[in-house]
Amino acid sequence: MIMRWWGEAGKRWIIQAVGGPARFRVIAVLACVLALDSADKGTVGAAGPELKRSLHLSNTELGSLTAVSSAMGGLAAIPVGILTDRVRRTGLLAVSIAVWSLATVAGGFAGSYTWLLPARLVLGAATATAGPTLASLIGDYFPSAERARIYGFILSGELLGAGVGLLAGGNIARLLTWRSAFWLLGLLGVALIVVIRRELPEPARGGHRRLSSGVREGQAARPPDPARSALRDRQVAPEPARVLRRDPARMSIWEVTRYIFAIPTNVVLIIASAMGYFFYAGLRTFSVVFVERQYHLAQGTLSGLVVIVGAGALAGTLAGGRIADRLIRRGHLDARLTVPALAFLISAGLFVPALLTASVAIALPLFLLAAAALAASNPPVDAARLDVVPFRLWGRAESVRTVLRMAAESVAPVTFGFLADLLSAGRAFSATGLRSAFLITLVPLVASAGILLLGRRTYPRDVATAQASDER
Repeated sequence: MIMRWWGEAGKRWIIQAVGGPARFRVIAVLACVLALDSADKGTVGAAGPELKRSLHLSNTELGSLTAVSSAMGGLAAIPVGILTDRVRRTGLLAVSIAVWSLATVAGGFAGSYTWLLPARLVLGAATATAGPTLASLIGDYFPSAERARIYGFILSGELLGAGVGLLAGGNIARLLTWRSAFWLLGLLGVALIVVIRRELPEPARGGHRRLSSGVREGQAARPPDPARSALRDRQVAPEPARVLRRDPARMSIWEVTRYIFAIPTNVVLIIASAMGYFFYAGLRTFSVVFVERQYHLAQGTLSGLVVIVGAGALAGTLAGGRIADRLIRRGHLDARLTVPALAFLISAGLFVPALLTASVAIALPLFLLAAAALAASNPPVDAARLDVVPFRLWGRAESVRTVLRMAAESVAPVTFGFLADLLSAGRAFSATGLRSAFLITLVPLVASAGILLLGRRTYPRDVATAQASDER
């Protein structure tokens, strides 16, 4: 009874926070799309010990299961981005999740590494749809003034999915088999297809029928945009050479690629995001193995730690976008770059002592705060990318970014696994190698912060250019 009351109270708070039932339904469905993909990757990491024992995998092979999925997603992202800008996006999502579910179930029947690997390849191609379609839908559902905050709610699904994968997937793998965990994910994918078909309306492109706070779809006027006001007050002019003067639908993918790489801030955001996801992908794949070996914890204690650290990451995700949007309303136009830059620096600074200590009592609060800071970087960065790219190119621009992000995600687990094997002094199940690998790969995380700070110089002009292109 008490749990039910808390659940209802929490739902009412979220509905009020996001701006009404219409928004809540859309945000919940989009969050579930990210949650499903993240739950799969989290399950691979949590079931890592069982997969290694069952299929006789090395750290490098375990990392490659996530790597090949991300690599194939990168290859499929470009055609998906083209489709995103041209077809009904909600239908595209439903079809891709159907393929994803079949591939996940097929992977559960694998009897060897060579069988499981092709299933992960197909799965990766299907997951490529999420990045371009969600970015395009979010841009058309919600006004620019609050996109970072809304992104925080939607990206929370990614963290909740990872938590489900680490907890439920890991426990199912231990209590039953890792195969059962894969099959359950496939069933959840089928359920999500039904929800998408029923609850996710296709928005008009260009934000002409955005979901505004407190009203139903298609009934609201556009709220004032503080970024636009700040640009006007500062008299920031667009870059004439980059204002689109032709129909973006007629542009080839090569022309689109050249155009988006001519946007300086977009290049900064792509590189910084890829570096951040590089570290996160390795952390997601090997965190359970590292903690289990470093602290010799029982499964119940390990699950409790995952919940606590996951709660910190969730809080960081919700706070990062909210802080950035609030700073923009106060006149800090470059907040969507400054906030994630500081978050990356804080996260790296906290991870170092957390990885070095052998005490759970010391490591736990450090990991919690580090996870919160790392997660806080994503909503502002994702919102900033929509700010600097004309809306008619969102799908294809995000597909190019997805290629680089998934390339980083595909390289990361293999790199972590290789470094861990190389530095483990011949002890395959030791935490020493993984700890060294984590410390080494914190360097790109720090570098991404510096890159974001450099991007503050070009961000205002690039936003003004995108707005001028949208108005033509």
